[in-house]
Parts: sequence; C-alpha cells; structure tokens
Amino acid sequence: MEQNTLAGYERNSFKKGPAGRLRREGKIPAVIYGHNKPVHLSVSATEFDSKFHIISENTLITITVDGKEYEVLVKDSQENVIKGKITHIDFFEVERGKVLKTRIPVILTGTSVGVKEGGLLEQHLHEIDIECLPKDIPANVVIDITELQLGESIHISDLKQSDEVKILNSMDQSVVGVTTVKAEEEPETDEELEEGEEAEADAEETETEE
Repeated sequence: MEQNTLAGYERNSFKKGPAGRLRREGKIPAVIYGHNKPVHLSVSATEFDSKFHIISENTLITITVDGKEYEVLVKDSQENVIKGKITHIDFFEVERGKVLKTRIPVILTGTSVGVKEGGLLEQHLHEIDIECLPKDIPANVVIDITELQLGESIHISDLKQSDEVKILNSMDQSVVGVTTVKAEEEPETDEELEEGEEAEADAEETETEE
C-alpha cells in the first residue's frame, strides 16, 4: 500500500490555552498512543488536509517528530462542525512485523442487473474487519455488482481472499444484495371508507338492541 508522510512538531503544554494558540497558527494538536508512552505533538492543518481529504483508519502514516519516525493509524479525531476544521487527532502507533486489526471500506462498482429489472440494492456492510501486517493494509475492497441478479446476495465467502489479509467477518455474512421492491398498499377510497363506517354503525345498533 502507498505510505504517506507527515511532519510532526513536539508540544510540551497540553492545556486549552496553548492548544487554542496552535489551532490559530494553523496546527492541529495530536497525540500518538501505542506500545510506548504517549507522544504529544501537533501537525500542520494544511498539510494534513491536503494529504488526507477523508480520515480513514486504514491509512498508514509515517510521522516524523524531532528526527524520529512513527508508523501510525488515525484512531480518532475531533472536529469543529461549524467551522469544518479538525481540532484534535489521536494516532495509534503500529509495530512493524506485527499483525493488527482494522477496518477497510467497501466500494461497489457497476450497475446490478437486478436493479435494472426493478430491484432494490441493499448494502449491508460498508466496512470489513481485517487482520494483517501494517504494510499490507489495503485501501479498500472493491466489489463488482454488475452480474448481481434479483434476489441474489454477495457474502463474505464470495470475496477474493489473500494470504496477506485475513477477513474477520463471518463467512455467511451478507455484504450486498438485490431485493424485490415491496408494492405500497393502495389507500382506501372514499366509497370503501363509507362502507366501513356504515358496517361499524350497524354493528353498534345491533349491540344496543340486544
């Protein structure tokens, strides 16, 4: 997989005031967790945004802080929704040569035959759990649904397996399928409603007479 690089800047103060100043300077406060003690740092917001338009847990990043390299994954992030800016990032340091568990997105390609025939496409899984070495993390899993017929599904067992990447989901779990569109019930007409009301009225009169 493609490896991405990012420059990190060590920070020694973790209070709100200094963190706010970093953000005003165009930096994002961050921390690296892992098998060693946490490393507190900041990264350039401009560089991070330009390289990682979409934050993903499966993107391996090499961060250099004071000459030392850390191979990390993004585990969590905080965002100012109003301003649309990331305010903090939690990185997780991975160990070279040691397998890890993560998730990769599912991407569907093509237009299903079943959908063309009037079926409804239902994607049950948008991410798949995997286990592999950091260097072998795939960007995603692409599924061609062109030949998917009405009433058919693609399961985990149907996906191409590799020796490097182990899929952790149950083999019988459905990823995507095409189902029959349920016809909506037609609303009752005014005539049917009137007949129903008359029937209820007759029933009430009968009960009263008894």
